[in-house]
Amino acid sequence: MNDTRLPGLSSADEGAVRALYHRALEGWNMRDGAAFAGPFAQDGEVIGFDGSRYAGRSVIAAEVGRIVTEHDTPEYVARVRRVRPLATGAALLDAVAGLVPPEADDLDPALNALHTVIAVNRGAGWRIALMQNTPAQYHGRPDRAAALTAELRALVRRTPGPPA
Repeated sequence: MNDTRLPGLSSADEGAVRALYHRALEGWNMRDGAAFAGPFAQDGEVIGFDGSRYAGRSVIAAEVGRIVTEHDTPEYVARVRRVRPLATGAALLDAVAGLVPPEADDLDPALNALHTVIAVNRGAGWRIALMQNTPAQYHGRPDRAAALTAELRALVRRTPGPPA
């Protein structure tokens, strides 16, 4: 078995990957499809909460733009749990996210999710290659669902500022 050790991510690279994720969520919260798609690679992809798959930055921008225009979308709160290298120029970001409906002061636990982001640096800076949004339903494990809701509730705020 080949146990090749991956080089760690520099703090600058980890910060860049985290910033991409936060920029995408800020775009969603601003209800701006182009801003959401901005951090993605030209050939980036999104797998949405409902399983919809969008491929290509322009398609992502158009579809998210349509969603936020046609629906009164909730705002994200999120916490990055880890960023780790996958290979040279590739990293995995794991995060948890919740959504606060418009005019609400609390998140909707039914919308809690796990976010997985693959970021790549092909020589021109870090970009999102894939973002997957998986419902955090924890079937048969209500204690885990409650713990995640409590973690995300601590992030809910109604004042401007960068996500946690």
